Amino acid sequence: MKTSYRFACSAGVVAVLSGLSLPVAGAAPDPAAFVGVKTCGMCHKKDETGNQLASWQNGPHAKAFAKLASPEAKAAGAKASVDDPQKSGKCLKCHATAYNGTETAQIEKIAVEDGVTCESCHGAGKEYKSKTVMQDRAQAVAAGLIYPATKSCEACHNSQAPSWNPERYTTKDGKKTGFDVIQAFEKIKHPNPAAKK
Repeated sequence: MKTSYRFACSAGVVAVLSGLSLPVAGAAPDPAAFVGVKTCGMCHKKDETGNQLASWQNGPHAKAFAKLASPEAKAAGAKASVDDPQKSGKCLKCHATAYNGTETAQIEKIAVEDGVTCESCHGAGKEYKSKTVMQDRAQAVAAGLIYPATKSCEACHNSQAPSWNPERYTTKDGKKTGFDVIQAFEKIKHPNPAAKK
């Protein structure tokens, strides 16, 4: 079965690599509604359905916290008056789902070291985590699943990020931009080839 993707892009919706599931209004989701990557991974680890867990584990989101220990992150932190990016809420609000888009840890079910987990992009899973809900994408979306996940990216992938490079991407029409959702999505996509369209 061929997989297809649609993107809902607007001036307020742009990124992919480590966005947070902040609703358009900007309010952080209820910390009690998060279930954690272990719960998501119970069903999303089979090769025949795309092994989304392995895709995440091998991708940049799972390494978002660890990246804060890099020399580049420390240099960017220094410019923002941050001594240790791995201990600063200024950095962790985007590099750790546990911070839920805020500058203080909010979610006990998710370790800070897990980096940016499933629910940062797809929304807190409490209401859509069950197999019966997830088998029907429309029902899962109605229960809070953010799909496509590109709707939640701009919360972190924006010009306020200390590593923002306004010329990082070149679009098909030759325009330089700090973020291109289509190119970024290609780096982290994890489709389910068995999903109903």
